[in-house]
Amino acid sequence: MQQTPPKNPRPVFNTIFAFPPNRDTMGGTSYFILENLGNILIDCPVWDEPNRSFLQQHGVRWLFLTHRTAIANVKEIQQTLNCQILIQEQEAYLLPGIEVSRFQHDFTLSPTSQAIWTPGHTPGSSCLYHCDQGGVLFTGRHLLPNQQGNPVPLRIGKTFHWRRQLNSVQYLRDRFSPETLHYLCPGANTGFLRGQRYIDRAYERLAALDLDTYLEQKPEL
Repeated sequence: MQQTPPKNPRPVFNTIFAFPPNRDTMGGTSYFILENLGNILIDCPVWDEPNRSFLQQHGVRWLFLTHRTAIANVKEIQQTLNCQILIQEQEAYLLPGIEVSRFQHDFTLSPTSQAIWTPGHTPGSSCLYHCDQGGVLFTGRHLLPNQQGNPVPLRIGKTFHWRRQLNSVQYLRDRFSPETLHYLCPGANTGFLRGQRYIDRAYERLAALDLDTYLEQKPEL
């Protein structure tokens, strides 16, 4: 049987790339940001030769992990790329024997990129905000596209704390504005974007969420 050739990272914007979904992270999508002061890898891509070559060619200063499910081959990635690992302090214990940088609420990776703690999906669930392109928020699994391509919080059986997750959505709405948040890049369910690779009108769509209705949402299997 003929094997499907590996897919290369695809551009989302000129300086942002998306990797194909990774089975080792439950179909998670990893992203890569080209930065003047050091490039940022968001979550763990498939650790195969095409992705290794791409990342070695460009170099990586930071591997930022948005939540525990995004962890795969971290030790190998760090050894190969000689990068720093950043994770919210409540989930750092999941990386024993690996040198990591921990943060509590916020962490500035560069003048244009900042990690933000958004607990709920997991205790250490976090997003990364990148201020280029009018503002891009990499949401991990904190906010995912539904079948209509709209960003929503998704309650599953393993959700750590549903009310805290909804509070984290409200925190993002309070923190940003239509002028500072144009796009979302989710960490999963990217097939619902139908090739667009990002969610546009990000703040408008977040503002339209009725969070009181979501309080009664039952977990999805």
